[in-house]
Amino acid sequence: MKELSLHILDITTNSINAGANKIEIKVEIDTNENYFRINIKDNGKGISKNIQQQVMNPFYTTRKIRNVGLGIPLLKAAAEQCEGFLKIQSVENVGTEVIAEFKNSHIDRAPLGKIEESILTILNFNEKFDLIYIHDVNGKRFVFDTREIKEILGEVDIKTPKILMWIKEYIRENIDKI
Repeated sequence: MKELSLHILDITTNSINAGANKIEIKVEIDTNENYFRINIKDNGKGISKNIQQQVMNPFYTTRKIRNVGLGIPLLKAAAEQCEGFLKIQSVENVGTEVIAEFKNSHIDRAPLGKIEESILTILNFNEKFDLIYIHDVNGKRFVFDTREIKEILGEVDIKTPKILMWIKEYIRENIDKI
């Protein structure tokens, strides 16, 4: 994948499919320590120990439609190619955390890309979950939380096109300010 935001979209889709009703995505960049970290944490059904050992295999998937599961293996390969790592921590019936870290200055590190568009795609899946997106660059932080937006909106659907366009611009503007 050419953009890390697409990996985030893929992993978050797994969280939604695992029944998570709270998903936290954190992108943390530290130019002094030279790392770019993606952390996706959910409260879904978790992954059993024996499946955790298999998710790094691109020829393993729990899906019934196709016989490959490339999301985790591709993210792992991208991280390792940039002197980083991928780690998965999961407890059944509690949730899963995926951490991918890259050497920030590595020539092969893909750009984050259009994270605001990935977030809009995630929000369009359904509204039965809360999404917290944290973007941190050298300690300067922007937080987007659908719980706050839903509270402001009241009965208005967060998936209303005008609301989604506002969210997209809001996220982009605030990331650009960091």
